[in-house]
Amino acid sequence: MAVSKDEILDAISKLTLVEVVDLISDFEKKFGVTAAAPVAVAAPAAGGGAAAAPVEEKTEFTVLLKEYPADKKVTVIKVIREITGLGLKEAKDLVEGVPSTVKEGVSKADSDNFKKKLEDAGAKVEVK
Repeated sequence: MAVSKDEILDAISKLTLVEVVDLISDFEKKFGVTAAAPVAVAAPAAGGGAAAAPVEEKTEFTVLLKEYPADKKVTVIKVIREITGLGLKEAKDLVEGVPSTVKEGVSKADSDNFKKKLEDAGAKVEVK
């Protein structure tokens, strides 16, 4: 390798934040990866943006409401309202439209929390 990792890190450390963001964008295009802004800032110190991107993808989950018992409908609607902040009509429509997406792009901890709340209310939930 003609340029060492240390030389690359030194060069990156001399860039402005805007230049680093442009560099990350170029990495994403060239290597077909995605990096969120917090990962992009930490990635140069960790040794490279391409290695951090797959970790970021694993932290975004989608919570899907699959089904619920008819006698638990009101309870499930209340939990949906709590999780999403939707109004009563919107939450009712979401529950009645099962299978439906409750939340997208949430962290593992949040998806587990939402799943537990919905399952405690009697609903069947899938996390993707």
